[in-house]
Amino acid sequence: MIKNKKFNSVVAVVSACSLMTVGFTSEAASVQPEASLAMSARDTQQIVNLQRETLQVTPETLMVSTKDKIEETHRQKLEDIERREREAREKAEREAKEKAAQEAAALQSNYQELMASIIFCEAGNQPYEGQVAVGAVIMNRVRSSAYPDNIEDVIYQSGQFGPASTGWLDRVRSSRGYTAAAMQAANDALAGANPIGDCLYFDQGGYGMKIGAHYFH
Repeated sequence: MIKNKKFNSVVAVVSACSLMTVGFTSEAASVQPEASLAMSARDTQQIVNLQRETLQVTPETLMVSTKDKIEETHRQKLEDIERREREAREKAEREAKEKAAQEAAALQSNYQELMASIIFCEAGNQPYEGQVAVGAVIMNRVRSSAYPDNIEDVIYQSGQFGPASTGWLDRVRSSRGYTAAAMQAANDALAGANPIGDCLYFDQGGYGMKIGAHYFH
């Protein structure tokens, strides 16, 4: 009988301990989510506060940022204007040079044909040196202050070259009726070939340096 009472007492104590353990465990389990939620909310608020501090923009900061953007935009516009002006200036200079080169080439070609035509008319039947000499006389006159300063005016000057006054020169020039030798002599004379020195005149039966049938003086 006594043994049974002791056994029952032990069972009662064990049961009570079990109930207490279960109660404590249940209470801890019910409290833990609330603590976790509280910690999570606190961490989130700290992150939000940190972001606010990091992204905080004062009126002074905003003013500096706006000023920088305005200055950058203005600088880019100025650079764009300068670039367009430079490109336009370079294009104009390039076109001017090309035009000048074309005009010079056309003038040179015109002078070559005119010189070849007058050489053919005046000395087409003379030796090659005599043809170059006629061209040299024309170039000497261009350089002389006593005559016009360009080839065309020298050749067409009144009373100087017979073929120019009779129209023969113009017919040869328009039809390109000069010979290859006359054109070569014209090119040589234009390039500076000069077998007669400072002579400004030539004729037949006169005096001076004789080349073929012409006398240069």
